[in-house]
Amino acid sequence: MLKKHLKYSLNQFYRIKNKFVRFLFVGVINTVFSLSIYSILIFIGVHYTIAVFVANALGILFNYKTTGKLVFEHSDNKLIYKFVLVYMITYFLNVGGIKFLLSLNVDKYTAAVISAIPIAIISFLLNKRFVFKNKLVPIPVIDEK
Repeated sequence: MLKKHLKYSLNQFYRIKNKFVRFLFVGVINTVFSLSIYSILIFIGVHYTIAVFVANALGILFNYKTTGKLVFEHSDNKLIYKFVLVYMITYFLNVGGIKFLLSLNVDKYTAAVISAIPIAIISFLLNKRFVFKNKLVPIPVIDEK
């Protein structure tokens, strides 16, 4: 029953043709994961720059697979180096955004949420144009039987 529901859900997801909409769906899961790690680390007293780094580092492999397969329909593991480079770029932009918001007296948690919005857009554009620019291996529709 669960397997059938999962196959149906994946088929419905693949029917979404707009890659940015797919990216947003997958991004919500990835962002919740990263922000949860970040929040836990901030709560226990870790500096925000380290918290962002650890949250990004822990999410890279999971995010690479979900973004690659579910959004851009790629399964080529050789692209992970470019994906990591995008993560490095967005890490520094994210830290810079949080630092700027902290200078405006925004708390660390809210600063991370606000910063996540432009970082998501930048991440999508970099992944689309730099990492997953050519469709290499299509993801087939899963048989609903």
